[in-house]
Amino acid sequence: MSTPSGAKRAPRPHRRPKKDPARTVAFRALRAVDERDAYANLILPSLLREAEQKGMDRRDAALATELVYGTLRLQGTYDAIIAACIDRPLREVDPPVLDVLSLGAHQLLATRIPTHAAVSATVELARAVLGDGRAKFVNAVLRKISAQDLDTWVEQVAPPYDEDAEDHLAVVHSHPRWVVSSLWDSLGRWQPDASGRTAMEQLLHADNERPEVTLVARPGRATVDELREALPEAEDGRWSPYALRLAEGGDPAGLEAVRENRAGVQDEGSQLVALALAAAPLDGPDKVWLDGCAGPGGKAALLAALAAERGAALVASEKQPHRARLVARALAGNPGPYTVIAADGTKRAWREGAFDRVLVDVPCSGLGALRRRPEARWRRRPEDIAGFGPFQRDLLRGAIAATRVGGVVGYATCSPHLAETRAVVDDVLRGEPGVEWIDARPLLPGLPALGEGPDVQLWPHLHGTDAMYLALLRRTG
Repeated sequence: MSTPSGAKRAPRPHRRPKKDPARTVAFRALRAVDERDAYANLILPSLLREAEQKGMDRRDAALATELVYGTLRLQGTYDAIIAACIDRPLREVDPPVLDVLSLGAHQLLATRIPTHAAVSATVELARAVLGDGRAKFVNAVLRKISAQDLDTWVEQVAPPYDEDAEDHLAVVHSHPRWVVSSLWDSLGRWQPDASGRTAMEQLLHADNERPEVTLVARPGRATVDELREALPEAEDGRWSPYALRLAEGGDPAGLEAVRENRAGVQDEGSQLVALALAAAPLDGPDKVWLDGCAGPGGKAALLAALAAERGAALVASEKQPHRARLVARALAGNPGPYTVIAADGTKRAWREGAFDRVLVDVPCSGLGALRRRPEARWRRRPEDIAGFGPFQRDLLRGAIAATRVGGVVGYATCSPHLAETRAVVDDVLRGEPGVEWIDARPLLPGLPALGEGPDVQLWPHLHGTDAMYLALLRRTG
């Protein structure tokens, strides 16, 4: 029946927004990263478990994972695109609104989700978490974003390369400008013949790729053949004889060898650091090893297994007691002798010259693992690099003091930043006359593009690993 002329139409009943489990989890994860500096790889699993208990299926869990990591990796590019679609500075947009817009932008520009579905689902999310008023703003912005594809938007919002190369690469590849500059400096130091635009683009592109899951079969406890039998679709590692790479979607938690600590998840770069330290030539006995920064325990578990094969013992030290407990869990069941202690490696917690081999994988900016922790690029600041420096130098001095004459020291860090790598070692060696370099390159057989030595820098675009740095030293007096 029609409404009489002049009569007011009855108001529409209010419809409660539908809660989409995948997008709700993704939004909550982004808020945790932003509000309390949570790490996506730590917070997301707990959110997914909570949602799965309420009935979320695997397909939605996979979508939530893609939305979180994809949005964090391309956040810088999406910020530039969103800024072009609004009439106010980006800093004036409330962070929760910006998170919803970024999630919508990722669906529109980097997934196969149909445009109408991406817009409607994200607006529905906005209604649920932001309210109807701000949902209208989200709707308007997303419709502008949907008018062009990603390549067109990037061409529009990125400054020309010839005018500002670093700013151009920062927008195109979604890295802070200072990170682009630092990586470029380092790439030029290690690969002087490949430091141009193409090499930088390959590196930045690799940072935005989803990393493979790599397993390590701990020697003497498990074999690659055993893991492959359980995962016939997996592929051999590129460089480590103990590595196996999982196909997309593989679940290492279901493997008996992983549950029993005989194998674990470990990037090949980390495996190579431990293998190189273990293979370094040694003068004299080879009985007691030290991992001076052992948490959370991946390298310590591999070192303990390698030491056990030679009849050597490992001492695994970690400053934080809760991380020392993680190390103890990782080493549980190792056939050879080992000890886990909570100690500060800068405080000379052990007798000088007590160890034959010492590794310090020092705390750092994490710029070498941006594939795995994409939020780190937005969380770190240039001043953070300077803040790590004194601690890194003290840890290396402590490692040298802990090593006997003729013994070997390994200094490693998951960062290619020059201030955290070669600069640290050079500074320490100036005050340590009784220490000499060991050329690490022959201890990484088969790896290409290792530079001029004697230290090595691994790269995701060249080696398929995290950007691990390794310097090997021998104490001579």
